[in-house]
Amino acid sequence: MGFFSMPLVSGNVACAKNDDGQLASKIEKLRQALDDVDAVIVGAGAGMSTAAGLTYSGERFDEHFADFRDAFGITDMYSGGFYPFPDVETFWAWWSRHIYFNRYDVEPGRPYLDLLKLVKDKDYFVITTNVDHQFQLAGFDKHRLFYTQGDYGLFQCSEPCSRATYDNEEAVRSMMEQQKGMRIPSELVPTCPKCGRPLTTNLRVDGRFVEDEGWHAAATRYDEFCRRHAGMHVLYLELGVGMNTPVIIKYPFWNAVDKNPKAIYACVNLGEACTPKAVNKRSILIDGDVSMVLSACAS
Repeated sequence: MGFFSMPLVSGNVACAKNDDGQLASKIEKLRQALDDVDAVIVGAGAGMSTAAGLTYSGERFDEHFADFRDAFGITDMYSGGFYPFPDVETFWAWWSRHIYFNRYDVEPGRPYLDLLKLVKDKDYFVITTNVDHQFQLAGFDKHRLFYTQGDYGLFQCSEPCSRATYDNEEAVRSMMEQQKGMRIPSELVPTCPKCGRPLTTNLRVDGRFVEDEGWHAAATRYDEFCRRHAGMHVLYLELGVGMNTPVIIKYPFWNAVDKNPKAIYACVNLGEACTPKAVNKRSILIDGDVSMVLSACAS
């Protein structure tokens, strides 16, 4: 199937409506599809983690970042990641806290646990734009996961001088423990062990994102999985994927279903459950909360 592609399916899209009165029947149709298919390819976006309670704004943001909010006018965790902090010590005070509360000080969310119940006995693979490690925390096989956009648990060289990444848990916990006044001690600022330049987060924000050996191995496994199941009875299950980066999951899923008459496309998304009309007859569109839908399917 490939990934990072533009849509080949042409024509208008059809979208589900919350008031169509068919939610229960659509959930049952999705449950039946999960039982019947030969394989499941899951595509998970930010809506999956939002449904798990990992929200980046509101009460959760205020609880952990009130000082940054008051000092810099930052209103949510996402926009805060792009804020031009005055020095590297403040930068890492923000980012160590951001990583800690979204990667290390968390439990697996209920939608992830319910999804595992639904696919654990199936031939499955997961591609996700999420970087919070929730799939592995929930118990998914790490060899069936492809994190396309990076990992909160990794650092990389800011240059970068190599394609290496570095586990950051110890560093992040030290920064959390020792930060004061929205700054970390200068001696805790992480530097590249190869060139001495500053380290940064391993997140795809520009062309310097490091795709390390693990990233390429996962990409290969995903591509091979898609090729092995081409032409088979496959469910492409899209969960909480918006239009921010549709070329990674949404468009490739549409293309794959268009090419394979045995494939089914399912989209669970609150307010954005749509499909091209060309594959509408083989689509299950559920305009609803991901957590509620997965819980209903798993019960």
